[in-house]
Amino acid sequence: MKRRDFLKKAGLKAAAAAAVTAGVVGCAKKEEEKKEEKKAPAVVAKKTYNWKMVTTWPPKLPVLQEGCERLAKRIGELSDGRLQIKVYAAGELVPAMGIFDAVSQGTVEVGSGASYYWAGKAPAAQWFAAVPFGMNAQGMAAWFHGGGGLKLWEETYAPFNLIPRPGGSTGVQMGGWFNKKINSIKDYKGLKMRIPGLGGKVIAKAGGTVVLLPGGEIFTSLERGVIDATEWVGPLHDLRMGFYKAAKYYYYPGWHEPGTYLEYFFNKKAYESLPKDLQHIIDAACMENEHWVLSQFDARNGAALQTLINKHKVNLIKFPDTVLDDLRQLAAEVVAEEAAKDAMSKKVNDAFQNFQKVVGTWGSVSEKAYYDIIAFKFSLRG
Repeated sequence: MKRRDFLKKAGLKAAAAAAVTAGVVGCAKKEEEKKEEKKAPAVVAKKTYNWKMVTTWPPKLPVLQEGCERLAKRIGELSDGRLQIKVYAAGELVPAMGIFDAVSQGTVEVGSGASYYWAGKAPAAQWFAAVPFGMNAQGMAAWFHGGGGLKLWEETYAPFNLIPRPGGSTGVQMGGWFNKKINSIKDYKGLKMRIPGLGGKVIAKAGGTVVLLPGGEIFTSLERGVIDATEWVGPLHDLRMGFYKAAKYYYYPGWHEPGTYLEYFFNKKAYESLPKDLQHIIDAACMENEHWVLSQFDARNGAALQTLINKHKVNLIKFPDTVLDDLRQLAAEVVAEEAAKDAMSKKVNDAFQNFQKVVGTWGSVSEKAYYDIIAFKFSLRG
């Protein structure tokens, strides 16, 4: 009996000890779990943003509208879906020439076009797209990112509640499509031509009539004789637009747009309301797309030009040197007149001209000298 009582008491003590041990271990485990929870970062659902982007480009237009779609996709990818942008071509949500006001007023958050379209609102904006006989794509990029050009662009757009970003360059454009030959400067007199920006003002000074049209309306106007000539971009787009069906002569070089820059512009309030990391993502994606756009034009224009010449038998003609000399003189007069119209235009033009002299000096002993050698070698090889 005593033995049974002893074993029973021993068993109870052992069970109690085990329970105490389990409790201590359990408490310790819970304390460790609490510590780990404190160490682990809190998972917080981050705010997402849904924006709209409107453009001046026709639907599915290679590189231009295509580039806007690409930009929106990249921003979505880089932000891990936190910033989504839906892109609308010209007329789908806002008329082509209404996008500046739409973004400025905050109706939509992003726009894409070319800054010379807004000369009537901000005359200084023209210098950020193209200046006749001005800098090429490489020079413009150097001005924006290394010579203070982008800061001036931001200053120009600030009164409109907009933040601009360079959108890539078309490179040197073609001179345009004409239904009559240009043998002298007098042949511009009475000519109705679709041509924007400072180049258009040069044509007007030469006696032509300038007609401003969005891309989607150019072919019909040329075909029906509403205009006698048009410039657009270069072989890639000119082939797609079918201008060879409506005009006889294809002129080069594009003296009026030697390195035309495109643009993305953002509603300032919308942009600044984003977290800093999303602002940085936008800026990085824009610069990536800037490089992509010029690369696409350089890669695809050559094949398109061969198709125009060989398949469609386009009459490719270089502007006579005398015509280019006269246009250069008129361009100098136009740029000086436009720069004198307001303080911002003068400030931008002074900066542009000074930088062109600097970059041009270097270019003459680097790029130009090299291409002269290559051209000479190619001519020897036939």
